[in-house]
Amino acid sequence: MLDRMKERVNADAALIQRGRWVSLSFLLGIDDEDYVITINEGRVTDIAPRRLSTHTGAFTIRAARATWEEHWRPLPKRDFHDIWSMLPKGLAIIDGDLLPLIQNLQYFKDVIASLRARET
Repeated sequence: MLDRMKERVNADAALIQRGRWVSLSFLLGIDDEDYVITINEGRVTDIAPRRLSTHTGAFTIRAARATWEEHWRPLPKRDFHDIWSMLPKGLAIIDGDLLPLIQNLQYFKDVIASLRARET
């Protein structure tokens, strides 16, 4: 499911420009599976399943698979369209060091939304 994120983010010059100061790893949780997403100067350099509990990122964003599938639809339902909207409804959980997330919120929202299905 996440295999297209690297390709889509790295092909988006405006997104890379917006994230040019971002170099970190974060965890994206889908059900009980965690993925470590590594970003270097706005480019996604690696996406790997979390193998050990000591492999962590600056922060974690977790949601059920069904929630992510709705989020990644071309036109998601209300409350599923944005990671920040998913929080008060209990659809997602964010924890860890929130400072880099908040400082670059639009960048991270766009990175995650890059998996949104494209209408043809």
